[in-house]
Amino acid sequence: MATALPMAGTPANVNLAGLTKNDYRGNPTTLCQGCGHNSISNQIISAMYEMSILPENVLKFSGIGCSSKSPTYFMNRSFGFNSLHGRMPSIATGALFGDHTLKGIGVSGDGDTASIGMGQFKHVMRRNVNMVYIVENNGVYGLTKGQFSATAEKGLTLKKQGVNPYMPVDICMEALASNATFVARSFAGNPKQVKELLKAAMAHNGIAVLDIISPCVTFNNQENAYHSYAWGKDHEEPLHDITYIAPRSEIILEEEMKEGEVREVSMHDGSVIILKNLEKDYDPTNRFEAMRILQEAQANNWLATGLIYIEAGKPSLVETYNLTDTPLNRLSEADLRPAPAMIDKVNALMF
Repeated sequence: MATALPMAGTPANVNLAGLTKNDYRGNPTTLCQGCGHNSISNQIISAMYEMSILPENVLKFSGIGCSSKSPTYFMNRSFGFNSLHGRMPSIATGALFGDHTLKGIGVSGDGDTASIGMGQFKHVMRRNVNMVYIVENNGVYGLTKGQFSATAEKGLTLKKQGVNPYMPVDICMEALASNATFVARSFAGNPKQVKELLKAAMAHNGIAVLDIISPCVTFNNQENAYHSYAWGKDHEEPLHDITYIAPRSEIILEEEMKEGEVREVSMHDGSVIILKNLEKDYDPTNRFEAMRILQEAQANNWLATGLIYIEAGKPSLVETYNLTDTPLNRLSEADLRPAPAMIDKVNALMF
């Protein structure tokens, strides 16, 4: 992976990698005006620029749906792969296994992840693949004219679709149940929080799941719909304010957070996220507390946002397999071919 180095005397509009914000942009969006997905793409651009991450060090992945068009709209200099419906996790796993020096950003939707892709979603969690997994969650299949998705709330009424009779899938609960090591939820109408969570997710070593409620302004933006801008703004209950701080000396605090307390949570690369508790005592390193807060929010129709859970010490997929420093896709035939003595030894054990 190339390293971003400070540049002496750089203009104010150039980051430490020597790039402008335009170097992180993509093609013009073709999504509906006002779509929450566009806001998320803009925050990805801002986060990557502010972190001085080289676009060439990032791989973009997506499946099928409005959400999966999003990688076209940010970081044109990054390589991207638009996969089949629900199959993004396996493509990302293979690519990041082949070159572990790169960081992955996967953009999916509530249909692509919570319906046809649920099986793959569960497995990318338990393998702890080193990537940011963004679910742009709007509760409908916006690309195919607004049918209910698996995350649509029970009782939701949509034009030409009738009333949804089923309980919704909670993306964050599914991620926790699958042992994801970073779980967060945000709201596209809260861009500052989205950006800070993206920065923290990029610094995390392992799978980082961001469930972002992203209103569909065409098919699901009634004021009483749980995925609308109006409902989100009225019902958002942030667990804490969050600020990302670039790498520095490591500090670890493990005591339970108190009301109004400010806590620093250290990431693998020495960066720090600062959490300021708002109304409730909440410890994002406590998995049981994370599940409790999600269940409480569901029972009270709250939109609990912020960093819900983080586990910093679990090995990523790369560490589990103890891969070589040189990426697998850069090893030569001579590097990969076993020595004759080793082949003889294996054959002797088999016969």
